[in-house]
Amino acid sequence: MSRTLTRRTALTGGLVLALAGATLPTAVAAPVRPGPAARGWAEATLRRMTLRERVGQLFVQQVYGSDATTPDSRNLPLYGVASPAEVVQKYALGGVIYFAWTDSVKNPQQIAGLSNGLQRAAAQRPSKAAVPLTISIDQEQGVVTRIGPPATQFPGSMALGAGRSTEDARTAAAITGTELRAMGVTTNFAPVADTNVNPLNPVIGTRSFSSSPQLAAEMVAAQVRGYQEDGGVAASAKHFPGHGDTATDSHVAFPVITHTREEWEELDAPPFRAAFAAGIDMVMTAHLAVPAFDDSGLPATLSHPILTGLLREELGYEGVIITDALEMAGVRALYSDAEVAVRALLAGADQLLMTPAMDAAYAAVIGAVESGRIAEGDLDDKVRRVLALKYHRGLVDDALVDVAKVAERVGTPEHLATAAAVTNRTTTLVRNDDRVLPMAVSGKKVLVTGYGVTTTRILADGLSAKGATTTVHQTGTSPSDAAVAAAVAKAAGQDAVVVTTMKAWDTKVTDKNRGQQKLVAQLRATGIPVVVVATRDPYDIAHLGDVQTYLATYSYSPVAIEAVARVITGEVKPTGTLPVDIPTKDDPDTVLYPFGHGLRY
Repeated sequence: MSRTLTRRTALTGGLVLALAGATLPTAVAAPVRPGPAARGWAEATLRRMTLRERVGQLFVQQVYGSDATTPDSRNLPLYGVASPAEVVQKYALGGVIYFAWTDSVKNPQQIAGLSNGLQRAAAQRPSKAAVPLTISIDQEQGVVTRIGPPATQFPGSMALGAGRSTEDARTAAAITGTELRAMGVTTNFAPVADTNVNPLNPVIGTRSFSSSPQLAAEMVAAQVRGYQEDGGVAASAKHFPGHGDTATDSHVAFPVITHTREEWEELDAPPFRAAFAAGIDMVMTAHLAVPAFDDSGLPATLSHPILTGLLREELGYEGVIITDALEMAGVRALYSDAEVAVRALLAGADQLLMTPAMDAAYAAVIGAVESGRIAEGDLDDKVRRVLALKYHRGLVDDALVDVAKVAERVGTPEHLATAAAVTNRTTTLVRNDDRVLPMAVSGKKVLVTGYGVTTTRILADGLSAKGATTTVHQTGTSPSDAAVAAAVAKAAGQDAVVVTTMKAWDTKVTDKNRGQQKLVAQLRATGIPVVVVATRDPYDIAHLGDVQTYLATYSYSPVAIEAVARVITGEVKPTGTLPVDIPTKDDPDTVLYPFGHGLRY
């Protein structure tokens, strides 16, 4: 896309922040990095490790099963052993990562028990070089949330950008980090440091704080401090060198970022520089090409000029570099999975995330060291960084957690109240031309329709609590013409309609039938007051015709939907302001609603 729109946002972001009454960063203490004790332990431990154990520290893998010692057949094809504990011991793994689809995150107590079991397995090593695991997760909050309630939920990065408070951003990270650590999770692959300058970005979007590099940088720095200094978990800025200006999802294809060096410095670099200044423990690589830095066509994950030349040498980053998941299509097009692992390490990565061919990759890395292709000194430098981080984060002395106390530390009433208060400050009223809002719903009949079974139900419950008689009719993300007609029929006799959308702009993947757009248009044609609530991307309004009443939540997390119900009824006044430009439907350089826009009651 053209750089005109994004340059305008980048240059005016600081001024708009000041005018919007933003909470700007104040002076903070210098970040604490691994010190002499960490480095000393790492060196002493390294000397006792076999080659296989050192190589094992470079891998972070998913393991299947809700506890460490019970066999799970899903581990066999990938690892040749059945239980998560056996996987850890077979490779002397450096870390594991949790997902719902691996059955790792059923509830806080189960998570804590699994974490303890895996740490005990890591401690049982024949060479007496016992090294604790890093246990990691993608708990970005918002649209990427691996652990649901009762853990405290926040609405995600772009919502925090709309709230404009670095204090709130730090608080959200601190609470999230504290709860993760109570469950034995030691690393959060967050915050997202990508500047979402492309409204058509299918993979980042609301995972980014803003299209303003300045605002994104302030929020990233605040969250790094919240996770690490307050929450006690390692944080990881992603996805270097920047995934914010692409219309391609690197999970399924190979994006190319066409920014010049000057554009990269202006648009992509500021949040990463801010993360480095705040002492970020880890940086995650992106599976995309940036010809301005490396014209070979290689993804950044495999690029020595990007990971070593730019990140290590030019920017001076000294922490751990971890790849994005190596099972993603964006990194697998040119080489075998085993060769990808070796090339990522040669490029400058320290750890390899989720290789889909563990035995082959593990053997290939060992072979590359034995042959001299990977210098043994380089291998040891990588392991030193990984070990020093583990010591720095307190894992050597305190890897286990108290399962009995998890309920006292996760999803506490104080945490939940704070999350609700933070979220109340993020909802953005973009348009209110008919003055439908705030709505006195007591005694009125309200249809709640559109995206999301849970979303529509939570929103209806919030309105019902204020005295509305609600009808719920969920249509999904791509409603058929029949589903649209059924929703319109339900609107008959209602006093108002609240309709939720989710990526209604995306008619290539999410809604090929344009059903959400049809739904909004036909509901508006009834003449009944219609409130549109964009539950993910704020960009939907540009694709919905002349919508008169429009709210943006940036997230379909329950906490965000509960907050928007309070805004609709006037219990809470809208104070969020757009953290992005919303361009017109047909011209990305023409701004429909600018960065900083937000109406009030």
